[in-house]
Amino acid sequence: MRVLTIIAAAAIGLWAVTTGTARAQEDQAQQDYPPQKVVYHINADGGGDGAGYKPALNNIRNHVNAVGKDNLDLRVVMHGDGLGLLQAALENQQLQGLIAGLKNEGVQFLVCNNTLTGRGIDPETDLFDVWPEDIVPSGVAELARLQQEGFAYIKP
Repeated sequence: MRVLTIIAAAAIGLWAVTTGTARAQEDQAQQDYPPQKVVYHINADGGGDGAGYKPALNNIRNHVNAVGKDNLDLRVVMHGDGLGLLQAALENQQLQGLIAGLKNEGVQFLVCNNTLTGRGIDPETDLFDVWPEDIVPSGVAELARLQQEGFAYIKP
């Protein structure tokens, strides 16, 4: 019984330290960086299994971690072969987890309607977690609009 108590106390202590450290890091990030507006541009093929998209998603994750989700307005605009990210995610649970986690942090994934139409892609059945509000008329026009609104452009 005493061993279980010690293990439970250690687990609670570790949780408290980890939670406190994460909060301290987020607070530090918000002190280090001013609020940011950023658009990531994805239009390349990530391979059949989507592995080529993981570095871009990791960059986005690192960006959110560094700046803090409350200090960041981040959009991901996908067109052309970039829609392969959401196609691969239909079958790839790791990609699903990465995308869902980023969406929970406030990252918006925007899909080009021109690509959907031109390639006959049905967003409801052919792409992972796309809603009508995620679809923009033109990916490249959306990139230009966001840059005019002061979003920094990043091409991972």
